[in-house]
Amino acid sequence: MNLGYFRSARMSSPSDGFEKDSTNNGRQAEDSEYVRLVIGSDHRLREADDLQSRLGAKSASTKWWLKILVCCLASILILLILLKWGIPFILEKVLLPIMQWEATAFGRPILALVLVASLALFPVLLIPSGPSMWLAGMIFGYGLGFVIIMVGTTIGMTLPYLIGLLFRDRIHQWLKRWPQKAAVIRLAGEGSWFHQFRVVALFRVSPFPYTIFNYIIVVTNMTFGPYICGSIAGMIPEAFIYIYSGRLIRTLADMKYSNHHMTTVEIIYNVISFIIAIITTVLFTVYAKRALNELEMKESISSDETGVCARFEMEKLPHERPNLSLGLTSLPPKDASP
Repeated sequence: MNLGYFRSARMSSPSDGFEKDSTNNGRQAEDSEYVRLVIGSDHRLREADDLQSRLGAKSASTKWWLKILVCCLASILILLILLKWGIPFILEKVLLPIMQWEATAFGRPILALVLVASLALFPVLLIPSGPSMWLAGMIFGYGLGFVIIMVGTTIGMTLPYLIGLLFRDRIHQWLKRWPQKAAVIRLAGEGSWFHQFRVVALFRVSPFPYTIFNYIIVVTNMTFGPYICGSIAGMIPEAFIYIYSGRLIRTLADMKYSNHHMTTVEIIYNVISFIIAIITTVLFTVYAKRALNELEMKESISSDETGVCARFEMEKLPHERPNLSLGLTSLPPKDASP
């Protein structure tokens, strides 16, 4: 009986092995098919993501160039309108009456004091000081006009700073409406003295409204020294540009209303100077915006790293506390006997 059972077991074992092999082969085929499908789907998904990213980058580049083209066309149109109607109207209705009034109503010393007072008080009232700087350039030229502009603007940057200190808490609450702008402003009050000086000078050169900057800078940790020094350094190129534009406006007014004729040398000089002034303004503006963006990116990266380190320390702290407690409990007790 045992022999028959053994024979039957031997006869049934090959078929059972064959069935097991076929089952294993089927499972392996299913697994390989599943892996192939998963890998193929992942590969197709990556290709789709790459194609979508390329299409997105291409559309973004196309939109950027369209914006540049629209801005250029709009700038050309505005320039043509100003040359055709705007500048002649300003010369005839505004500048010439002012020039005639200042030539007859004031002497040069009194007019210099009037310009200094306007440059000092206009920023307090959030009024642009450009017309006063133009007049300083038209009437007094590069030498005395530069001194008048720098003295007046220095006072005009000091008074809002001192007034802003009285309303620092209210200005801080007002800035909470624009957290991104407030974060950029707070960059000016961080770092060393030279860092604060550099950031203020960049703000003066950048398109940021300087009349508002005079007040909101008080919410930072900046002291008066780097603020006023950086403000003066940033105003120097702007002062020369205003003086040059004022002289150019006066030359155009003399040509139109005083029968003044420029020589070839004067025409070449004015054209080259105008081109240099535009290029300088654009370069200063682009450099200032790029530098401020880099500072903002560095600040965001450093703040992110600080947050990550803080989270890491907070996560690590609960794991270290049991070790510390175990280490304390593992110490042998002190002998109470003397």
